Amino acid sequence: MRRGRAADAVVLSTEERRFLESQVRRLKVPRSLSDRCRIILACAQGLTSKEVAARLDVHEHTVGKWRRRFVKDRIEGLTDEARSGRPRTIADDEVAAVIERTLHSTPKDATHWSIRSMAAETGLSHTTIRRIWNAFGLQPHRSETFKLSSDPLFVDKVQDIVGLYLSPPDHAIVLCVDEKSQIQALDREQPVLPMMPGIAERRTHNYIRHGTTSLFAALDIASGFVIGKCYKRHRAREFLDFLKQIDSRMPQGPEVHLVMDNYATHKTPKIKAWLARRPHWHVHFTPTSSSWINQVERWFAELTRKQLKRGVHRSTTELEADIQAFIERHNVNPKPYRWTKSADEILASVKRFCQKTQQTLCAEL
Repeated sequence: MRRGRAADAVVLSTEERRFLESQVRRLKVPRSLSDRCRIILACAQGLTSKEVAARLDVHEHTVGKWRRRFVKDRIEGLTDEARSGRPRTIADDEVAAVIERTLHSTPKDATHWSIRSMAAETGLSHTTIRRIWNAFGLQPHRSETFKLSSDPLFVDKVQDIVGLYLSPPDHAIVLCVDEKSQIQALDREQPVLPMMPGIAERRTHNYIRHGTTSLFAALDIASGFVIGKCYKRHRAREFLDFLKQIDSRMPQGPEVHLVMDNYATHKTPKIKAWLARRPHWHVHFTPTSSSWINQVERWFAELTRKQLKRGVHRSTTELEADIQAFIERHNVNPKPYRWTKSADEILASVKRFCQKTQQTLCAEL
């Protein structure tokens, strides 16, 4: 019986096997490369090309091709070979000029470049400008804001609060407290048109205000449970009443740690006196301009997205009822937010950002 040429044996090193398996698991890898990695891993099990083809639903010749390429060139053999095509028409100097102009200049009639305006300025096509900007990650139309804390105790406060999140004291309750003030009860001038197949929900741009309310909330970081109450105003009087609401719902015995910001109503003499009469209550103030470190802000964002942003309320009574209902539904199955960054990681990130900002300012000067 006549037999064909014996298939090349595939023997993988530890590093090669680790690389191939990682490419198969990765989500953002070209499908062609992950398929080739599967072929080689199957061949390394001692299977014939025919058996590999049947298992992976590919042609036997395809398996043979990548088997031979891998045996000859190893990992490098799995990449596509360079193909001949149209030669480049844009020189490196022209690409560099576009990047330089994008980064260090602005058009005369605008605050930032657009693809069309840059194309008109350089004489290149707008598709060429698009490819250059995509290749170097340039997005002149986008702008982000930032704010750095000027708190002289920023480092100490970050370490204190993050320490509470990552390693809370034994048998203690940690509550993140804050208020979401001036929540507007908004109604639309015309009825909201519901979503239909192929048509998104539609509402008028104009709205009617029906008053505001302020929500005080306390988030238990261990369980995700939320204590909340709405008030017409957000003075120290209302905040003291909310602290009493929290106190009435706290079990006897455990230490209570409050994380809250530096709002003036949190530091009035009455508030300080009330807290002083409860030595088992401990207050941890967040750094100024650092609301991101208070976990209840994450819950406020969820409330806004799920309930307030597209809600229609004809009175503050309706608004407060919806907020209270949202809190009750949340507390049926509360889930804590997972804090992952250590204080050292946060401070290192802030340091890198400050250094980058300083370098940018120095370069402009």
